[in-house]
Amino acid sequence: MVKSKYQSVLDLGKELNIQNGDVSEENGVLKIKGTAKNQYEKNLLWDKIKAVGGENPSDIKADIKVADTSVFARHTVKSGETLGKIAKQYYGDASKYQKIFKANSDILKNPDLIHPDQELIIPNE
Repeated sequence: MVKSKYQSVLDLGKELNIQNGDVSEENGVLKIKGTAKNQYEKNLLWDKIKAVGGENPSDIKADIKVADTSVFARHTVKSGETLGKIAKQYYGDASKYQKIFKANSDILKNPDLIHPDQELIIPNE
């Protein structure tokens, strides 16, 4: 029963390709664990858990590790994106685009010039 309640969390875990994933149900509590690629993906999972179960859900226990803690995320630029739009996606604040620009100064020379398929590092806040 609890598993179906949190199916959207499990689906997101599959979509994010969470490694070493394990799901079990015990006494009405869903236990999930696994390893996300980065902190951003871990946050996405927790946001989904809270969206379903509330701020402090008692019917789910999640142990989500992070494989790469050196960066917040890695982002492949899509057509039409700007650093501001990318900053808004990851930090909720477009004005933090400078952080992303500085972290990628080896490949970016101008914050207004990014190209599709460039892989950008999204630094930890």
